Amino acid sequence: MDMLFDPYADGPFKAGSRAATKDAPAMLSRSGGGLPGFERGMPDAGHRLAEGPSPEGHSQPAHSVPGSELPGAPVREAHGSPHQGQAGLPSREALLQGLNPQQEEAVKHAGSPLLIVAGAGSGKTRVLSNRIAYLIATGRAHHGEILAITFTNKAAAEMRERIEALVGNRAKSMWISTFHSSCVRILRREATNVGLNSNFSIYDSTDSLRLITLVAKNLELDPKRFAPKAIQHKISALKNELIDDDAFASTANYNEPFEQAVAEVFKGYTQRLRQANAMDFDDLIAQTVYMFRAFPALAESYRRRFRHVLVDEYQDTNHAQYALVREIVGEGPQASELTVVGDSDQSIYAFRGADIRNIVEFEKDYPEARTIKLEQNYRSTQNILSAANSVISRNPNRPDKKLWTAEGDGEKIIGYVGENEHDEAQFIAKEIDRLQDEDGLRPGDVAIFYRTNAQSRSIEDVLVRVGLPYKVVGGTRFYERKEIKDALAYLRVLVNPDDDVNLRRVLNEPKRGIGDRAEGAVAALAERERTSFMAAARKADQAPGMATRSVNAVLGFVKLLDDLAEVATGSGAAAALEAVLEQTGYLAGLRASTDPQDESRVENLAELVAVVREYERDNPEGSLGEFLEQVSLVADADQIPDAPEGSSADAAAAVAEAKRMGVVTLMTLHTAKGLEFPVVFLTGMEHGLFPHQRSATDPKELAEERRLAYVGLTRARKRLYVTRSEVRSMWGQSQYNPASQFLEEIPGELVDWKREGTSRQVSGWGGASIGSNRYGGSFWGAGTARGTGASPTAGFDADVPAAVVRNRVQPQKEIVAVSVGDKVNHTSFGNGTVIGVEGSGDKTVAKVKFDVGEKRLLLRYAPLTKLDS
Repeated sequence: MDMLFDPYADGPFKAGSRAATKDAPAMLSRSGGGLPGFERGMPDAGHRLAEGPSPEGHSQPAHSVPGSELPGAPVREAHGSPHQGQAGLPSREALLQGLNPQQEEAVKHAGSPLLIVAGAGSGKTRVLSNRIAYLIATGRAHHGEILAITFTNKAAAEMRERIEALVGNRAKSMWISTFHSSCVRILRREATNVGLNSNFSIYDSTDSLRLITLVAKNLELDPKRFAPKAIQHKISALKNELIDDDAFASTANYNEPFEQAVAEVFKGYTQRLRQANAMDFDDLIAQTVYMFRAFPALAESYRRRFRHVLVDEYQDTNHAQYALVREIVGEGPQASELTVVGDSDQSIYAFRGADIRNIVEFEKDYPEARTIKLEQNYRSTQNILSAANSVISRNPNRPDKKLWTAEGDGEKIIGYVGENEHDEAQFIAKEIDRLQDEDGLRPGDVAIFYRTNAQSRSIEDVLVRVGLPYKVVGGTRFYERKEIKDALAYLRVLVNPDDDVNLRRVLNEPKRGIGDRAEGAVAALAERERTSFMAAARKADQAPGMATRSVNAVLGFVKLLDDLAEVATGSGAAAALEAVLEQTGYLAGLRASTDPQDESRVENLAELVAVVREYERDNPEGSLGEFLEQVSLVADADQIPDAPEGSSADAAAAVAEAKRMGVVTLMTLHTAKGLEFPVVFLTGMEHGLFPHQRSATDPKELAEERRLAYVGLTRARKRLYVTRSEVRSMWGQSQYNPASQFLEEIPGELVDWKREGTSRQVSGWGGASIGSNRYGGSFWGAGTARGTGASPTAGFDADVPAAVVRNRVQPQKEIVAVSVGDKVNHTSFGNGTVIGVEGSGDKTVAKVKFDVGEKRLLLRYAPLTKLDS
């Protein structure tokens, strides 16, 4: 996500603040904790929970024993230990065999919260799986008492597969799932506690944006001044901080137009979600937390159910996920035993709300906790690990950890400084070709990483020219393609007719003569009668101002949906989808099109039909609603929201396909997390590119960029290349970029430079020292201010080629001169006031206060114009 603002940076609470954690319960109890109807006349679910004894002898609703629907639900003795003597389990010795001392200690630990600091490639998945099996084999836990939470469906499937290999069918009754999947499972059972029906829809980010846009439009907000996407970012950030619409309305600064707009949209958006019997992805976790806080007896019943909670990738948790874990685990002597696994050095998702303090401050949150470090690496050579250790050690306030391996030093890291990005790419292609000839390397063993997607173009150009097959991981994902979302929208409406967003998405898709005016008339009728869009559509003849033709078109559409709903009820998901595609005319329209892209859209819909059929084959008892729930979780739970590089699950699948096909893999560094390759090229190691330009004035951003470098370095198993170019075409100009400081932080004896930079000069960018000759130091002198009218060669080394000097960076446009107090306009953020200016020349950074908040802008690139006073 390459933008100069962080949507999570502003708001009534700082992201993940401990103050927010402590204050939230009081605030939420006043506002109903985000629960519709709570403290507003809703029946007291807390009292209802007292009815009926639980199988464990505690009070809870007889119909709502968490996990009682699962085979083998735990039976507890009075003293609280599970029955033992279960057959068919591996021995303790077998589960500890082959583990190093730290891994064994992590598997065996008992009696207090446990933090497993798992360095890259240290075998954390094996440790986590063996720990779960060990709990069962030693009788410390029944398999039904275990909750294991991961971040992606792929990771959950891998863990379930490993555990099933160890304990057999017992794994089927464990909750091994993502945060979102676990919460959906709980909320489906307890939906009445949050004022919804159990068939609630799950809105993905696109559905959410459509609804927010509708609400903003009804409020007559200017979309240029109050962009729906920016409002969506803000609402998402608030929900991840467990701040609901009422709480934000009570703390928002109404003198700030953007905050006022967010407060109004947030309220309307929340109401519309409830009317539609829907939740967005952020709600799944937030509403579960609110529910547990509002109804302690219900929360306690789940705590009794889950005596062992294990969380993977804990460094990636946001505030809501952190709070959910605390609610499920509980406090005091009756608390569940908590195990978290993670690595603060691999925390690279702050832009989506991940709070590194959740793992760094784990021992403060759980004073009795034990910490075990897994530092032995089973993936990379020592030279690669030493480089990664050296780079990450520069980050401040990090727990000390040094990866090591018993596998030897391995090959030296190869460095290369290209004359330009094409020369850099040509070197990469030649090296891949050489490794094929000399070492029998396969292209499928190679990955090329870059910081931003735009960097792939020059690499792709060269790979095409030399005939090296490759696959770019990223792009539009399957479930985000328009035709797929349209088809799923129809199916969602069949399951939940009150789902206004999806209903209005397909109202005139394909075209059926229902225009914006007719849609608006039905919407107005729904608003007037406080009912759903579908209910209003059923009596479209009562909507004022609608032409007879439009009324007939709307009523015909309602009849079509009713007919399709009958098919769905009687024939199943696959039949419903095929009926939708045929009876709506959607498929016929694509087949009749002369647009070549529509041919691939037909193929995509055929693939969706195959997905549904596969689901029905694997889940004979599964319903259309359950299929849609699975699709929602697969489509959104694995993604990095708003990250252009796509999801980690998509990445893993794409990489597996690339390896199968034997082609080179290209991807961004964010996508690379969790993957590994025999050979890695880490490209574009230049200041302003990597680390990204926004880190120039923000130490926290720089620390995250360094963690991203650490992730990239530790993906390599056998061979690692670090490359950069002296001159790179960016923003339509030839730009000279100083070498990344991350290159300087790699010890020189570890790197064999095949081509070095042409300058020996040490220079700075954003105040950072850059390096020496082998990194190709800056072409502007330390005492030369850019854009000051200095001689074209002033400050340059005598041995710098004149051609390079002539091609040095030129500003894309004349840098606007601003001073504190100036009024300015930004194409995305609107009007603002300059409140600070730092740096000089083309490194000038302006701090500007906009309606959306304060932003730091590098004036050289910012689309900023100065307004007349």
